[in-house]
Amino acid sequence: MRHLSRLSFLALPFILSLLLLSAPASAHAAGGSGDLYFGYSRLGSNTFYANAGGLNGWQAAASYSWMRFVGAEVDVAHYGIGAAAGVPRTTTVLFGPRVTLGAAGVHIFVHGLVGGEHSANSGGPTPISGGALAVAFGGGVDLRIAPFFAWRVAADYIAAPTQSPSGASHDRFTTGLVFRF
Repeated sequence: MRHLSRLSFLALPFILSLLLLSAPASAHAAGGSGDLYFGYSRLGSNTFYANAGGLNGWQAAASYSWMRFVGAEVDVAHYGIGAAAGVPRTTTVLFGPRVTLGAAGVHIFVHGLVGGEHSANSGGPTPISGGALAVAFGGGVDLRIAPFFAWRVAADYIAAPTQSPSGASHDRFTTGLVFRF
């Protein structure tokens, strides 16, 4: 049973990717709007586990607005790229509401996300493999660079309330390309 839950957690990003690829056609047919995002992300020191310095990674997100300002967002991120084997690699899958205001090619958004995180390492003195509830609150700005493309800069407070060590830096910064539809 434990192996099955780990396998399903690893399959979740794949399933979300398939849903994200079908989002533009669905949004156009329903009359809504949305965006797809992929970029670089930096997680603060010790956010989920002690002695895990700031981690580099990637973040992908999709949002869909069914009303003018209000919508929903799905966010998947992975951290620990290029880190030593003893440093935990962390994957987060989050979702929640998003409010966006925009004019003249600039869109400002805020969101509150909840979901889960899973961290594991492949070496070191203390093996880690576990997950917890995770939350993220923050926002950012999308700056239009072409008719359907924008550049995003965003920041979040992110944590796993049940396991975040004291002295942790609960910040996440991200930047990357947005496809708007």
